[in-house]
This record gives sequence, C-alpha cells and structure tokens, in this order.
Amino acid sequence: MGGIKIRNGGALTTIQDQGRYGAQEAGFGPSGVMDRRAFRIANALLGNKETEAMLEATLLGPEIEFTETDCFVLTGADMGATLDGVPVAGYRVFTAQKGSILKLGFAKEGVRGYIAFAGGLKVPEIMGSKSTSLKVKLGGMEGRKLEAGDEIPFLNPVAKLRHLERRSISHSAESRKEWKIRVVLGLQKDYFTDEGIEAFFSTPYTILPESDRMGYRLEGIPVTCKETVDIISDATVPGAIQIPASGKPIILMADRQTTGGYAKLGAVITADLSVLAQAAPGNKLLFEQVSVEEAQKVLKTERDELKKLERRMNRWL
Repeated sequence: MGGIKIRNGGALTTIQDQGRYGAQEAGFGPSGVMDRRAFRIANALLGNKETEAMLEATLLGPEIEFTETDCFVLTGADMGATLDGVPVAGYRVFTAQKGSILKLGFAKEGVRGYIAFAGGLKVPEIMGSKSTSLKVKLGGMEGRKLEAGDEIPFLNPVAKLRHLERRSISHSAESRKEWKIRVVLGLQKDYFTDEGIEAFFSTPYTILPESDRMGYRLEGIPVTCKETVDIISDATVPGAIQIPASGKPIILMADRQTTGGYAKLGAVITADLSVLAQAAPGNKLLFEQVSVEEAQKVLKTERDELKKLERRMNRWL
C-alpha cells in the first residue's frame, strides 16, 4: 500500500496524535500535538476519527511525494504550501494524485503547521499512541524527526470525499507579536510574593529562542519567591508554569518531563495552549488571571464547536 515519501523533512517534522497517556508514572511523557485545536479541525474536515495521527511541522515545513492518491488538509501555521507548484490554502480539503508533490516553506504566520491525510497514517501504536517522543526516541518514525527518504504508508486512503468543495472552514491567520494568555493560579502560589505575582500578570514576557516542545522559556521581570522555589518533585500538567530560582518562568508543553522540583505559579488554561503553540521566539506574552470556572467554560465552548464541525462533516461521508 502506498502513502507518502519524505523528500525533505523541513526543520522539525514529526508524527503526532492526541498523545500518550497512562504511562507517566513510569516516566513516559504524553507528547502529542502542540496545537490541539488545529489537530481536531484537520481530522474533522477529513472525516477521520478525532485522534488520528498526522504530521506536525515546525517553522519550516517538509516536501512530500504522494505514492498513492489521497485527500489531505493543512491547518495551523501558514507555510505557503503548494501542490505540484500550485498554491493550496489551509483549512480546505484537497485531493493529491499519486506522484503529486506537496511542498511547505517557512511559516508566514504561526509556528506549527499540520498535514493530515484522509484515512490516517499506518504507524504502530506504542502505549496507545502513534506520537513521536524525541526525548525517549519512542513512537512515530523510530522516535525521531522525519528525514528525506522516509516512507509512511496510508492506513485507509480515501481517493475521493463527498462534497469536497464544502470541506473547509473560514480561517484568518494572524501575524502577531503579542499574545494574551489566560492562566489559573495553582495551589503552590503561596511560594511567591504578592509583588512577584503582580509582576507576572502586569508586565509582558518574551519567548526565548531556547523554547521547544518541552517548554517555553520566558524573559521578563523575575517572579520573586518568599523563601525558596525548591519542592519535593511532583507531577506536571500541560501548561504548568514553573518558576526556577532565577524567577524566569518556564511553561511546560507537550514533551514536558513527568515530574518537576520547582514550585508552579499556576497553569495556562487548556484552550489557550493551542494559541501558545503558535507563538514564536521573540513574541511577547501578556498573562491574564482567570478562575477555574471560566477556564472550564471556555474549553466547553471550544469543544462544542469542534463537535458541531465533526457532526457536519461526518454527515457527508
């Protein structure tokens, strides 16, 4: 069975799905996509199951040859994609014929782009996930980024989808240098001074170049602690905001470690992790404190909208 052949892997292209859960007590982090909203939309437009794996490209996208006809869609960052030299828009399903070349360039807006294929990719599941964990070299394509010459077969390719021209949503990519990110304070907030917490929510922080899928390192006014930020290591969660001795925040992302020994000020709300995933080094973040109830309400609204999209697309299968 055919699929895709990687002609150029770009800067960092990996296979990712919803993530690997249930093994963190053994030290295996979840990995998975950084932009969950773009991930869900891509699978919905294709009529895939919502957890189907796809390619995640960072900053500079890959060049791919289709070795079998299939439908595909691009979401997330705009990487100026072309199919056989003709520009293709994001958030709209296209058909690629066997032998077609899909080429993505540098991200014009955002950081991470997603390439999803109708029927999914035939990649072994490890601990219930196809996601690549670069840290432990697990999942995806031998636990590494994709390279020229890699071949990945399709699971159940779909050469033709009903109502192809209607399988799209309006999406306006934004070129932003400043992002507002909502945060819920955590139980360890008492480790920090009132002045430190106020500085965190009232001044901008810049994303440093050292940021990656493990975590975003930030530069700005240090968040001061009362005595120490060292704690007995405890479990981490997506978006947890660790404050090391320097006072410079670190936001833990998809490839985060499973435990950490620094006190955590709080966590980025789940709905805003997708926003954060598209923020680039050098961009500024402005943090806003919200309640748990507000974070849950925002997430429910987003999930309801995605479910509505999935139902609409599935009616056309």
